[in-house]
Amino acid sequence: MKEINYANYFWQDNGIRLRALQEEDWEAHFYNRFDTPARQLLNSEVELPPTIAEAKKFIEKYADFAPDTGRIMFTIETLDGENVGGINLNSIDEKNGTFSIGLQIDRDHRGKGYGTTAVRILLKYAFFERRLNKFNNYVIEGNTASESMLIKLGCVQEGVRREMVYTNGQYLDAILFGLTKDEFIETMK
Repeated sequence: MKEINYANYFWQDNGIRLRALQEEDWEAHFYNRFDTPARQLLNSEVELPPTIAEAKKFIEKYADFAPDTGRIMFTIETLDGENVGGINLNSIDEKNGTFSIGLQIDRDHRGKGYGTTAVRILLKYAFFERRLNKFNNYVIEGNTASESMLIKLGCVQEGVRREMVYTNGQYLDAILFGLTKDEFIETMK
């Protein structure tokens, strides 16, 4: 196959690239399921023990950007092809122009800016290609890394849903964040 020229490629920036899920990504998904604290922050629950069958089924379901899944899933990789996590566009409401983003960076790659860059790429896609207008998200109380990232991206704290999530034997607040297309444009200046 001819070597791909990624110059001017929309889906990459600052050392990372978003790509479609591939069959071999099941192993990274399986590995990440063993990071219980990160998965609790992502899904607001302790998941049942992971299985290889579930990991392979997950990749198969979301590969090729299948339209009936409710999510547009990507693998995040470095420019040299190392898988460092996953990101998805979800809760898309075309009528009202709203959406959310889910993100998990592998524990070995956190703190390097990969998540912030990946979210920025997906925000550009949602706002400028999908004509969506409002990014809505929340973080669970105590998830300071995600909260910092959202603020860095220009998101505004819009409220707190008190004791919204029950996990690890306690009720935690959900801290609500939002970002409009116009606010995102301001951050690009």
